[in-house]
Amino acid sequence: MRGMAKGARFLVLAVLSALMLTPLAWAMAASLRPPEVPFALGNVFFASHLSLANYEKALSLAPFARYYLNTFMQVGMIIGVQLLTASLAAFAFARYRFAGDTILFTLILLQMMIPTAALLVPNFSTIRFLGLYDTIPGIALPFFGSAFATFLLRQSFLSLPRDLGDAAAIDGCRWDQELRHIYLPNATSSLAAIVLSSLSFHWNDFLWPLVITQSDSVRPLTAGLVRFTQMGEIGAQWGLLSAATMIVTLPLFALFLVFQKQFVRGYVSSGIK
Repeated sequence: MRGMAKGARFLVLAVLSALMLTPLAWAMAASLRPPEVPFALGNVFFASHLSLANYEKALSLAPFARYYLNTFMQVGMIIGVQLLTASLAAFAFARYRFAGDTILFTLILLQMMIPTAALLVPNFSTIRFLGLYDTIPGIALPFFGSAFATFLLRQSFLSLPRDLGDAAAIDGCRWDQELRHIYLPNATSSLAAIVLSSLSFHWNDFLWPLVITQSDSVRPLTAGLVRFTQMGEIGAQWGLLSAATMIVTLPLFALFLVFQKQFVRGYVSSGIK
């Protein structure tokens, strides 16, 4: 019976995995279909031969090198500042006790319940007021603080024995040395999970970069894909759009496959089940 239950679980997980991978498989097949071969009914996944023509055309129609550079700058700026602010906030909540700390931490967690779209108008008004419209810092600024990263690091810091920090303080360590040499080295899994989560979210973010930018010189990859949706006068080119989508998503997919163990370990060590 135990073997049958294990086999049933494996079968269910295999079916769910296949269903989740079907759109990716369709996009990959469509991107490799020759442009002159139509998408006939019953012949969606298979063509007479494979071709890289859609990728060549996509690379010629959009400045993907510039989009990649903008994306790396935007995501790198966000992750760098998030790690700094989240580390400081998590250390304060985990190491010290002060008046109103529980209320303040609860208010920070409440930010995770607010949909990003609900903050679109106030964030846009603020960025315009600061003169950062159509700039990479303007895209990154609303995400410099992360309630999720603060929560994850706080949980990781709380798992460490408090005696370690007390011993370091007795030996003359300042609070910043305590954070840098004791807490952060023991939270590498949580830091990796934060980096991968933030990278995935902001790499795939579409609405905010599209609203706050208007030129290719600062647009990231997802906003740059709009160029391929504005070709309605020549019909829906699913192969071309799929190739552009693969150019955007495959590097992130490969990165997740490489670091998936660190990603899962970070969530498990934080106490999230």
